[in-house]
Amino acid sequence: MKKTILTAMLIAPLMASAQADYKQDSIFIRKIFNTALADGKSYDMLRHLTQVVGPRLSGSAGAAKAVAYTKEVMQQEQFDNVFLQNVMVPHWVRGAKEQGAILDGKKKISVPLVALGGSIATPKAGLTAQVIEVKSFQELRELGKEKVKGKIVFFNRPMDPTKLQTFDAYGGAVEQRGSGASEAAKLGAIGCIVRSMTTRLDDVPHTGSMRYASGAPMIPAAGISTNAAELLSKTLKANPGTQFFFKQSCEILPDAPSHNVIGELKGGKSASEYMVVGGHLDSWDIGEGAHDDGTGCVQSIEAVRILKVLGYKPNYTLRAVMFMNEENGLKGGITYADSAKSKKERHVAAIESDRGGFTPLGFGIVGTPAQKAKIKSWQKLFSPYGLHEIGVGGGGADIGPLGPQGTVLLGLIPDSQRYFDYHHAGNDTFDKVSRRELELGAASMAAMLYLLDKYSVE
Repeated sequence: MKKTILTAMLIAPLMASAQADYKQDSIFIRKIFNTALADGKSYDMLRHLTQVVGPRLSGSAGAAKAVAYTKEVMQQEQFDNVFLQNVMVPHWVRGAKEQGAILDGKKKISVPLVALGGSIATPKAGLTAQVIEVKSFQELRELGKEKVKGKIVFFNRPMDPTKLQTFDAYGGAVEQRGSGASEAAKLGAIGCIVRSMTTRLDDVPHTGSMRYASGAPMIPAAGISTNAAELLSKTLKANPGTQFFFKQSCEILPDAPSHNVIGELKGGKSASEYMVVGGHLDSWDIGEGAHDDGTGCVQSIEAVRILKVLGYKPNYTLRAVMFMNEENGLKGGITYADSAKSKKERHVAAIESDRGGFTPLGFGIVGTPAQKAKIKSWQKLFSPYGLHEIGVGGGGADIGPLGPQGTVLLGLIPDSQRYFDYHHAGNDTFDKVSRRELELGAASMAAMLYLLDKYSVE
């Protein structure tokens, strides 16, 4: 009881001070949203990033073009300082378009298939073997080596459609993609195919990162569309001897040099301390990387640009950071945090947008109870713009490495119901993004950045 009273006594002054200038803050936040919605530049930036630059997988020419483009944009917008941070990143190349087919007796049924990121290639002529379907690692282990050896393991556990939070559904299925190949290889499998990580039934295969466990044989791994997964499962029930063929020519190359891109709006009394807003610049190579994470990048640039346009003079130095290599290594986020630690750069808060450019609903927060309470006390300022979810959830993968340094982490939370329709897939293209939803997200991030800077969360 005493602890509860003490906590309340500590939090109450913070909440009071956070609400002291409610009228002034509400007027300024209205200006932020007006600027984003009437004179925003995020949509045009996204168009160039996705349709002119295109796919941006780490180590690729597209990634290098994205670095140059976002640096140029922030320079043109006259950010106070724009610079590159060196990052060594994994370099995986997909190669020629993949092929996949269900072999049911004399019938050959072609199916949509893509190699998983980080996978090795099949033999040049492709790989053909009998298929064995499982829905979990436990089910796989119970089959044992005798039934798995020499076969292609088909992981077919769908994302749970009853989960209202689609990221929870994704988290409950994605281990198949990440570790399935190695789990299958430990029992003698020669190949692995995985149902795409989406709740939608369609013919669009999704890629994504996979990793090989130390000591386990490396076998090729691919993702098939959900419709193909349904068909293969049905075919196996009718004919357990069904085989599968797939061919992919991907290659793992030595790590390559790349960069994080950083633009600053210099602070005043706390200029030597930082607040970050960012997204990841890299994307998978089969689409345009619009929702994942072109939207997060342009929203981050836009959030800082809007504050600059409105003449806001920050206390802290504000940074828009384009992180490189979130998709298959997280080297950008790790390098950024390591650099901050070595240079003794104190980062007070960081905001990440990496859940797509859909209608914003709120922010997740990782921090102390007092920090969370202070941020949640601003709820009244966000409610007029539909942001009612303040507090529940986390930050983001790229800003996560800053957490151990005491940085408060926030993640923009948009409506996620359509996100996994496009995540890691060839249909993640510019036309799937709504200008208005994108601009609302950028304004939300600018408003949060403004409040964090004005009131701090130290």
